[in-house]
Amino acid sequence: MVGRYFEDFTIGDEYRHPFGRTVSEADNTWFTLLTMNTNQSHFNADYAAGTPYGRLLVNSTLTVAIVTGLSVLDISQHAFANLGWEEIRMPNPVFVGDTIYARSTVLSARESKSRPYAGIVTCATTGFNQDGVDVITWRRSMLVYRRGHGPVAS
Repeated sequence: MVGRYFEDFTIGDEYRHPFGRTVSEADNTWFTLLTMNTNQSHFNADYAAGTPYGRLLVNSTLTVAIVTGLSVLDISQHAFANLGWEEIRMPNPVFVGDTIYARSTVLSARESKSRPYAGIVTCATTGFNQDGVDVITWRRSMLVYRRGHGPVAS
């Protein structure tokens, strides 16, 4: 199944998202410069060598973007609005060359009071590296279409 509709979510279900994404130096540099982040620990190896990590650190907002993307297939393929990310935590750094994976657990699912064609789903998502070390966690809520509603992809 590609994507879930509101009716497909059950509280407590866990999805291990099927893809991983290895972060390249180009990914990190381009994303950092595209978003105008001037912290040199993301794009200046000489500068980064003098930090506690001793090497380039992956931009944390790139980590958010990658983990969000990894989760789309399972939790937001049929969403039409993100309502928010809460309690974003980054317990461990991500470095160039790390491969990021993700899993999500359904925390709540309720009908929308204002949009009868949708429901509100909240999931806890964790991103982890190739060694199984958690690198990011959050709660995310989104409006998800009910089956038979919303646009149809051709």
